[in-house]
Amino acid sequence: MTTVIPNSQIERFQVCNSHLSEYAVLGFEYGYAQTHPNTLTIWEAQFGDFANGAQIIIDTMIAAGEAKWNVKQGLVMLLPHGYDGQGPEHSSCRIERFLQLSDELDSQGKKPEQINMQVVNATTAANYFHLLRRQMRRTYRKPLVVAAPKKLLKYARANSDFEEFSESKQFEEVIVD
Repeated sequence: MTTVIPNSQIERFQVCNSHLSEYAVLGFEYGYAQTHPNTLTIWEAQFGDFANGAQIIIDTMIAAGEAKWNVKQGLVMLLPHGYDGQGPEHSSCRIERFLQLSDELDSQGKKPEQINMQVVNATTAANYFHLLRRQMRRTYRKPLVVAAPKKLLKYARANSDFEEFSESKQFEEVIVD
């Protein structure tokens, strides 16, 4: 049996093709993270070098927004970094740029809530989970840049036991081999 739906009841479906603009998408995600501080807003670049197209947003908003305008937000930027990209440019998120933009904890005696953003490399599944959980549970919001190779998603030594995801565990800044 076939059901016929009258044209008046069919909603319009439209597909639009748009140009690729990391600048626009990161700007949107930054604004969303700012206006919805209790959400986990994540911008993931397909390849690490895609951050190049959004460098103005990173420099003026993400790294300096709080210092300039007292705007707090907890945007997470996932930037693949490693030799799993499609060529030399795609293999680097230029992590040195993010490290140069970051405040240091030790040199000025700053606490984590006083720095402008964090740059990390989560190397296990559980540590990655705790990193994102910490991002949501903190009483303050700071941007988080995760520069990690996509290979870790398939790398057997990056797997974690179920117990490592428990509430008693937390993000480990350094994991000793």
